Amino acid sequence: MATQTAPPKGAAPSTDDRPHRKIGFRQTLGRWDVKVSPYLYISPFFLLFAVVGLFPLLYTAWVSLHDWSLIGGQGDFVGLDNFTFVLGQAFFWKALRNTISIFLLSTVPQIIVALVIAAMLDANLRSKTFWRMGVLLPYVVAPVAVGLVFSKMFADGSGMINTMLGYVGIDPVGWHKDAFPAHIAIASMVNFRWTGYNALILLAAMQAIPRDLYEAATIDGATRVRQFFSITLPMVRPTMIFVILTSTIGGLQIFDEPRMYDQTGLGGSNGQWKTVTLYLYELGWNKQQLGRAAAVAWLLFLVIIVFALVNNWLTRKISSADDMSRSAKAARKQSRKNARTLERSMRRTSGSAVTAAAPTEVNPR
Repeated sequence: MATQTAPPKGAAPSTDDRPHRKIGFRQTLGRWDVKVSPYLYISPFFLLFAVVGLFPLLYTAWVSLHDWSLIGGQGDFVGLDNFTFVLGQAFFWKALRNTISIFLLSTVPQIIVALVIAAMLDANLRSKTFWRMGVLLPYVVAPVAVGLVFSKMFADGSGMINTMLGYVGIDPVGWHKDAFPAHIAIASMVNFRWTGYNALILLAAMQAIPRDLYEAATIDGATRVRQFFSITLPMVRPTMIFVILTSTIGGLQIFDEPRMYDQTGLGGSNGQWKTVTLYLYELGWNKQQLGRAAAVAWLLFLVIIVFALVNNWLTRKISSADDMSRSAKAARKQSRKNARTLERSMRRTSGSAVTAAAPTEVNPR
């Protein structure tokens, strides 16, 4: 049976007088629903962020350009004088140094320990839920309570830490008097609260790794340590980048722990542990210089952006280096395989040539 697909020659062209079908309102509404509804679903977050995040940020920039009083409100426009004043203060640079020191002492060990804890929790343990909930308990403790307890533990005269050091023959440490010991004590508070939280985030990423990879590595004879560095760490790298970025932002904004480390809350008698946020608080609420406090807030915002960009660049650099080394290994393996294949092919070709060139015996009959 043949099917006619074109009009026969000489036939009159067909005229389709039927009206074109119009798209109904419901179809138009359905198309708009598909296109617009995803933006409507996520719009509440951005609207809320615009009110409580973006507007305060821009308003703080406006305040930092004026002479602003807590009682009198907006004063004269001073331009960048507030920034010049803050950058010329030795206390600001000392507070920035203390902030970076506490950030490094808290973030780096925290992520390493969180990785180890997450790997241990990912193993086949009994009472998994109990252990996983246990590491989260310090996170639910109020920062004020943590600050009060740790300030007593790290007391210079009769603290528990100095007493324990005395048992092993170490002289008492000035945990409040000296800068670096104070940074260690404050960093220990941060690590106590946030290590378990980050461990659970990394644990969730580890549980998403296919178990076939570990089984294949075990059959190949890889140890647990080798599996951790060759399978676990590369697979949880995106989650690690997220944890590092959030820890960086939180570590540079640290306020509760240094504020509660002593009774005055001013960062020590000589500013030993005064952070940038404590300096901001002192300018804004103790000295009522809101314009200069807003300038400090914007400088801290820029410092956080710089650290976040450096973190992002470093993690991408490490990731690309790993990929390049992996590609180089694969290329070397493939070249060796090609060389062996070529060698076998040449041997077969030479063997065939020798066989063809060998003299054949002639039958005298």
